[in-house]
Amino acid sequence: MEKRIFTVTMMIAALMCVSVSAKSKSTVNERGAAKMEKSDESKAGLKGKKILITYFSHTGNTREIANQIHKKIGGDMFELKTVQTYSSEYDTVVKQARKELDSGYKPQLKSKVKDMELYDVILVGYPNWWGTMPMAYVTFFTNHNFAGKTIIPFCTHEGSGMGRSVSDIMKLCPESKVLDGLAIRGSSVKSAQSDVSGWLRKIGMSD
Repeated sequence: MEKRIFTVTMMIAALMCVSVSAKSKSTVNERGAAKMEKSDESKAGLKGKKILITYFSHTGNTREIANQIHKKIGGDMFELKTVQTYSSEYDTVVKQARKELDSGYKPQLKSKVKDMELYDVILVGYPNWWGTMPMAYVTFFTNHNFAGKTIIPFCTHEGSGMGRSVSDIMKLCPESKVLDGLAIRGSSVKSAQSDVSGWLRKIGMSD
């Protein structure tokens, strides 16, 4: 009798474990599905949007990354060019960039983006100068209205990464959404296609 009761008890316990396990598995699957739907929704939010790829390039490195991005996602392109050109001599450029940053000087640009209001997503590319973007981009952000737009930064550097450029962009464009940026070493731009592709997928700009 006692053996029969023990056997029945064990069978009931086993059934309860199976039920709990199935319920737990169902919960995990439901959560996983919800997470996937949220991710897909986030990515879908950038699809079909009007894209503008802007860049400021002194040595050509940032231009190379901008072109790689353009090949992947298309969109329009706009190169920031200052009225006063920068010297090709490294030390001279370094000193000028430091002077502009310290004084808050905003160099005049040769042109503005036409119909900026038509663009939803703006990629901004630049070399890292003194831990942030060149002052030409401060002029650019000041000259246009970025309210409600998505800004995606990318930069080239020689060891300093994005620096504080992302936080500087957020300060200049408080009504914009700023996504995760991409930093590529200047010496690696020619072989950066896989990094560019991975980053674009991560932020939902490509499949």
